Amino acid sequence: MVEALALRRSPFDGHVSRDWPSANGTIGIRLTAGTVAGASLVTTWPAGAAALAAALAAAIGAPPLRCGDTQAVAAGLLIRTGPEEYLLISATGAVTTETLRVSIDAQTGSVTDLAHARCRIGIEGGRCREALSKLFALDLGEPDFAPGQARLTGHHHVPCLLHRLATDRFDLYITSSYAADQLATLIDAALEYGVALRLDDDAR
Repeated sequence: MVEALALRRSPFDGHVSRDWPSANGTIGIRLTAGTVAGASLVTTWPAGAAALAAALAAAIGAPPLRCGDTQAVAAGLLIRTGPEEYLLISATGAVTTETLRVSIDAQTGSVTDLAHARCRIGIEGGRCREALSKLFALDLGEPDFAPGQARLTGHHHVPCLLHRLATDRFDLYITSSYAADQLATLIDAALEYGVALRLDDDAR
């Protein structure tokens, strides 16, 4: 008996790579959208913060000291999303939830696999801050929100983790279940500036 395999459905199903030039024919914003290879949420309780930081340092490298800070580690990108919470985004998926659990036991904290539940939308271009300002009640000015930092935010009651890579370049980490609608909303906010969309799946 041959078991049926589940069909893979993109969280961005319904979208295609294409351009929407502005009224004067220019593209002011470029979007990329795709899934992440690995995402692990690491948490503890207030009294366990120091022990968790030490365990992370031993396992993958020194974690960020302040909420909103990020740290590039060998395993990928480590984001401090709260006083007792970190999100590890793995570019290759090589460091898995099971790998982290070897160093972070139940007495130290918890590790939850979110790779299936997170997507990434990249936005860049000279008008990207104007588009983001339509959606997020967030100060996008520097140095308060400097490149390399992240902010938990959201719009229409849908959460988003916004990571600033450069003055006019951001990554948005969003939940997979809302990914298609989130991308549509972002495209709509960017249309007046001219927008180009590229889906990771289309490049494979």
